[in-house]
Amino acid sequence: MPAPLGNQFWKVRSSHGPIFATPDVLWEACAEYFEWVDAHPLYEPRAFSYQGEVKVEHIERMRAMTISGLCIFLDIARRTWDNYRERDGFGDITARVDAIIRTQKFEGAAADLLNPSIIARELGLADKSEVTGKDGAALVPILNVTVASA
Repeated sequence: MPAPLGNQFWKVRSSHGPIFATPDVLWEACAEYFEWVDAHPLYEPRAFSYQGEVKVEHIERMRAMTISGLCIFLDIARRTWDNYRERDGFGDITARVDAIIRTQKFEGAAADLLNPSIIARELGLADKSEVTGKDGAALVPILNVTVASA
C-alpha cells in the first residue's frame, strides 16, 4: 500500500529531541511517537458498489511502528538510537521501546491488521525445514541406481 497522497511523515518531529538528557525524556519522546502512530492510521481506498453506484471509501489501516519511523520522529540517526542503547541508564528504555514496537507489529500481523508476510520478515520469523538423513546425518547422493521393471 503506497503512502497516502500528501503524506508528510518526514515533517513530524518529537517536541523533545533530538538530544535526550535523561532516560525519562527519551521515554516521553518515544511515548509521543506511539501516540502519534495510533492517532495517524493509514487509509486504504476501497471501492464499493451498491445498486450500480460505485463509491470509494477510505478505510483506516493500522500503521506499523518501526525503529526507523521512531528515529525520524525523534530527529535522530539510527546510529544515534543504537548509541543510546549503550549509554548508562538508557538501556532499559531502548529495550522497552524495542519490545513495544516488536509486539505491536507481531500482534498487528497476527490479527491480520498488518501484512503477515512483511512483518514476519521484519521480525526475522520464518518457517524453515531442514532435510537430513538418518539420525540427522547429511544426505548422501545415490549414484548408478537401476530400477528393475516388472
